[in-house]
Amino acid sequence: MLADILISAFLVVSGVFGLTGSFGLIKLPHPMMRLHAPTKATTLGVGGALIASMLFFHFKLDQFSFHELMIALFLFMTAPVTGLFIAKVHLHRNETPDTLPPTSTDRPWASYESDAERAKIEEAREAD
Repeated sequence: MLADILISAFLVVSGVFGLTGSFGLIKLPHPMMRLHAPTKATTLGVGGALIASMLFFHFKLDQFSFHELMIALFLFMTAPVTGLFIAKVHLHRNETPDTLPPTSTDRPWASYESDAERAKIEEAREAD
């Protein structure tokens, strides 16, 4: 009975996070805001379903399910990186270094630093 309640609780939490993430993906107004919904909430939703599956195999079938653990680790490691890449693509397609707020150093924003270095190299070539 306790195992059923625990598995059900993880499935309910998983559904709530998945629904919240999907709703945020549809309803948030700005693409950079929409990026957080699938990378945060939906990742936790899938993680909850995987934990529920692991608990089911452990309590009901008396087996340890290593597959779900590997899927969860892969998901939690790759979702932030994917979100970062999507944010950088959005930044490069929709913003220029001039439209961004100033940084507190003499260096440009990290996404544009290689572009600034490339521009300096090209200016040095043209000067020679």
